[in-house]
Amino acid sequence: MGRTSDARERLVEAMSELIWLGSYGSTSVDLICERAEVKKGSFYHYFASKTDLALAVIHDASHEVFATLDRIYSPTVPPLERIRNEARWGYEHQKEISEKFGRVLGCPLFSLGAEVGTREESLILKIKEILDKHLRYYESALIDAQHQQLIAITPVEPIARRLLAYAEGMLTQARIHNDLAYIAEIEQGFMAMLDILKRQRA
Repeated sequence: MGRTSDARERLVEAMSELIWLGSYGSTSVDLICERAEVKKGSFYHYFASKTDLALAVIHDASHEVFATLDRIYSPTVPPLERIRNEARWGYEHQKEISEKFGRVLGCPLFSLGAEVGTREESLILKIKEILDKHLRYYESALIDAQHQQLIAITPVEPIARRLLAYAEGMLTQARIHNDLAYIAEIEQGFMAMLDILKRQRA
């Protein structure tokens, strides 16, 4: 029996690192194959194009993140503590990544989405789908907090969007400045926004 090939996994890992460290536009199929130590013929055996591989990268990465968020946002955890715990996990995750690659990389999803803009519709649609799913975690925690009378009764969707937008901005700043301090501030920023809702309830 022949050895099972791990070429697909190496291609996904190589693409993930290349677009995270550099950019989608500067990442060529040749460069991906070189980093993955995979022949170009094997690349096209698994993927029809660079875009197809990028979609696989996004899918695999988001699957891992959502598995973590499912644990963080467990209904057994107090609702506002879930949001705080996500900020703490995000910092520790980014710290590990920065130690591995030697710099702060921020969120690849935000960087990729900003780069491709409207030029890669399939990528944009996938990124929007993932961001929308991320919003649902914030919304679920906020709804539970309302039910427990921890915060004021208010439409939760715009609040969830503000939380995500704040995190996006701080992660992007952290990448630009190569400074984890921006990510460390996310927890405090989240709590400040939620404190307004607490005071409105009173």
